[in-house]
Amino acid sequence: LPYWIGFNRVAGVGPSRLRLLLDFFNDDIKAAWEANQSQFVQAGLDRRTVNSIMKSRPKVNLDREMALIEQHGVQVLTWNDADYPKLLRELSAPPPVLYVRGELLPDDEWAVAIVGTRKMSAYGRRVTEMLVNGLTEAGLTIISGLALGVDGVAHHTALQTGRRTIAVLANGLDRTYPARHQKMAET
Repeated sequence: LPYWIGFNRVAGVGPSRLRLLLDFFNDDIKAAWEANQSQFVQAGLDRRTVNSIMKSRPKVNLDREMALIEQHGVQVLTWNDADYPKLLRELSAPPPVLYVRGELLPDDEWAVAIVGTRKMSAYGRRVTEMLVNGLTEAGLTIISGLALGVDGVAHHTALQTGRRTIAVLANGLDRTYPARHQKMAET
């Protein structure tokens, strides 16, 4: 697990490049993490990505990363985990690592993402609320980004009706952005 997290912290190593490495190193992510520059090139990585790994790897403290995950009560799922969301796995390039606080439920397989502008109109607010109400009444889980505007209204509306919502965060689990959504994030 630490090596998955390590690669996740390296700029330029996304799903496609990580798949190249795993294929080259026979799914041994530790061997990939510990590889030398020429092995990365042999695996098919471009020079820019190799340079990014070589510069980033010494800066990533895997023990500290694992301690932070434990400290924040986060579960980490990778492509190899049975609990990795089935539909997400079916994407052409699913994220290799998911950080989960809370619980993913089987019912979450029936979900819809609601995202939109941060500066919405009153009409946009009403439409978002109506849409989310209808979707949650039909049993769908609402997924959004916890951002201002449409995202926040989608989460808030789902929570007001006692329905399930999942926030996908771009900034990490150690801080809530925007800060005014902290209480909503804790719900």
